[in-house]
Amino acid sequence: MFAVIKTGGKQYRVAADDTITVMHLAGEPGSEIVFDNVLMIGDGANATVGTPVVSGVSVAGEIVDQARSRKIIAFKKRRRKDSKRKRGHRQDLTIVKIKEIRAS
Repeated sequence: MFAVIKTGGKQYRVAADDTITVMHLAGEPGSEIVFDNVLMIGDGANATVGTPVVSGVSVAGEIVDQARSRKIIAFKKRRRKDSKRKRGHRQDLTIVKIKEIRAS
């Protein structure tokens, strides 16, 4: 059984015991998190697509770690003007292990 969830403006296809990396979510490692925005649920040939979400379905997971992505360098240079700017950015991420898909 799998589900398509939406979090952080992105969609993820998940199943039980999957580990996904999503945008930062509040919580400590070891705490449980529930995703209520389930866009689709499927089991083999049977699939249910929500309009926009499937009612009565949620996905439970456990926060494994709060991490940061690799550094992204934003470098801007204007030709012949001796003007340049260098900025770095690291995005905060949350690593989540999916426990179960709860369907009523």
